[in-house]
Amino acid sequence: MKIIVLGAGVIGVTSAWYLAQAGHEVTVIDRQPAPALETSFANAGEVSPGYSAPWAAPGIPLKAIKWMFMKHAPLIVGLKPDAVKLRWMAQMLMNCNSAAYAVNKARMVRLAEYSRDCLTDLRSSTGVAYDERMQGTLQLFRDAHQVEAAAKDIAVLREGGVPFEVLDTDGCIAVEPGLAAARGKIAGGLRLPKDETGDCFKFTQGLEAKCRAAGVVFRYGTQIRRLNGDAGRITSVETDIGALSADAFVVALGSYSPQLVAPLGMKLPVYPVKGYSITVPVVDASKAPESTVMDETHKIAITRLGDRIRVGGMAELRGFDMSLSPKRRATLEHSVEDLFGGAGDQSQAQFWCGLRPMTPDGTPVVGRSPIGNLFFNTGHGTLGWTMAAGSGRVLADVMSGRATEIETADLGYGRYEARRAAPKPALRPARAQ
Repeated sequence: MKIIVLGAGVIGVTSAWYLAQAGHEVTVIDRQPAPALETSFANAGEVSPGYSAPWAAPGIPLKAIKWMFMKHAPLIVGLKPDAVKLRWMAQMLMNCNSAAYAVNKARMVRLAEYSRDCLTDLRSSTGVAYDERMQGTLQLFRDAHQVEAAAKDIAVLREGGVPFEVLDTDGCIAVEPGLAAARGKIAGGLRLPKDETGDCFKFTQGLEAKCRAAGVVFRYGTQIRRLNGDAGRITSVETDIGALSADAFVVALGSYSPQLVAPLGMKLPVYPVKGYSITVPVVDASKAPESTVMDETHKIAITRLGDRIRVGGMAELRGFDMSLSPKRRATLEHSVEDLFGGAGDQSQAQFWCGLRPMTPDGTPVVGRSPIGNLFFNTGHGTLGWTMAAGSGRVLADVMSGRATEIETADLGYGRYEARRAAPKPALRPARAQ
C-alpha cells in the first residue's frame, strides 16, 4: 500500500519506520528542511511511562489558580480571547474528576509502557544512538506536603505494577550525587528506575536515516495546503508542489492537525500547549544530574543528555505564539541552579520553545478517522517522546490489518464521536411543592 505520512517529527518518523517495516511504500512530507525541527527538537528528554498521567485530574482547577500567581509559575494562561482555547479548557475541566482520570490514565500508561518496550526493540535492531541513559527518573519533593500528596501516585503505580522507590533526602542524593549541595531543599523523592532519557532530536534524525535506507521517501520544504477528497475517501494531499496521491494518509502534524481535518467536518480537540527549554553545556560533571530529576514545585524536568543538561517545562496557553519569554527562561535557570548549581554554563545556554499537541483527556489520538483511508497519530502532549515508538507500531498494525499487541479501541478519534453522539440525559420531573 502507498502511504503518505504528514509530518516529520518523532511521531511521523516512527510511524514511517514501522509502516515501512510492514512492507508499505511510504512518503513523508514536512514543511521544514529536515526532521524533528519543531516540537521534537529540544523537549525535556524523558522517556517516562511511569509518569504518564493526564493533566486533567481531581484538584487541578484549584492548583491551576494557585500556580498562575507563583513567581516561577508552571502554568501561564494568555488573557487574549480565544474561543478554541476556552472550548478546549472546558473540555479539560470535564475530565477533572476521579472516574475520568482513572480511565484516561489507564490507557495512557498502557500505551506508554508498550512504547518503552517497542523503543527497546527498535534501539536493539537499528543501533540508533541518541545520548540514551537507562537510569530512571527522580521526582523531587521540596516539602512534606508534596511527599504526602505522592501517596495517591504511589497507589496508582503499585496497582499498575510499575516499579518504584520512595526515597528520603539521603536516598535522593545517593542516586543523584549532584544534589548534595541542595540537601536542605530536599524533603524526599519518588524514583521510577525503569524510566529512560535521551535526545529526541538525535533519535529522530538517526531513525530518519534508517527509514531512508529502508526505502522511505522524505519531501522536505513542502507546504501542506489541504486534503482532497470527500467523506468517503481522501484522494490526495494538496501541496505547494502539486497534489500527491496515495492509498492512505497519516496525519502526524501535532498541534496543526486540527486545521487540516476541520474542512472535512472533524473537530479534533488538540490544542497547542507551549513549553520551554534551555540546553546547557556541562562544566562540572560532579554537580550535574545523572538522569532526569523532576522538580515537583516548578514542574520542571532537568535531564542529563551526554555533555549537556536539558531543562524543560511549563505550560503556556497562548495559541500558536512562538515568542521566547525572558520570564520563562528565568524559571528554567532558577530550577536547575537551585538544585544543581554550578553544573552548567548558563551563559552558553540555548533557549527554545515548542508547541505540545494536547488533548483535553491527555490520551493521544492514534488510529482510524471517520474517513476510511485517513489515520491519526497526534495529540501526545508532553509525552510524544515517551509514546512515539508504541504509537508508530500500533498505527502500522492497524493500517496493515494486523492484530495489535495492546488494546487500541479507546485510543482513536471515535471516543470523541461517541461522546458527541451520546443521548442527553432526560430532564428530571419537577419536584412537587
